[in-house]
Amino acid sequence: MARVRTTNPLRAAAVALTVVAAVAAGWGGWSRYDAAHDDSAAYAQARDDALAAGEQAVQNLNTLDHAKLAEGLDSWEDSTTGDLHSQLVEGRKGFVEQIEAARTVSTAKILSGAVTELDDRAGKAGVMVALRVTVTAPEGEPAVKESRMLGQLTRTSEGWKLSALGQAPVGNTAG
Repeated sequence: MARVRTTNPLRAAAVALTVVAAVAAGWGGWSRYDAAHDDSAAYAQARDDALAAGEQAVQNLNTLDHAKLAEGLDSWEDSTTGDLHSQLVEGRKGFVEQIEAARTVSTAKILSGAVTELDDRAGKAGVMVALRVTVTAPEGEPAVKESRMLGQLTRTSEGWKLSALGQAPVGNTAG
């Protein structure tokens, strides 16, 4: 007489779950490997790094306390490179005289920022940063001004640094 073999339903479920888990682990591993070697992830990281450095540099260049003048001007120089850096170094004595005479404290707060262009291979980026600057003089009320700045960044061996900075045009520029 032939013997009929029956399978244990728990064993069949365990085997099926093991197969599903192995397939999911393989797919997850491949997806992670693919994402880690994707150029768009590296580009996004470079964009984020440039934006963070640009925002910090713009904030640094709009913050200065007459009581901590050397520290503030050092921060300006540490945040810049190229012609902008040279201009700040050459103009340092004049900045010291102006700020010591005015005895002002300026603080900047970044409101928002965006990368306007990025050439990761060339190490160049552009940023637009909106900020609020508060200038406090020894007497009187603090003056608050909001502005938009356009900056150019250059990647150096120390990271992204500001190589140019100027006011962004305001209003309708179309004719």
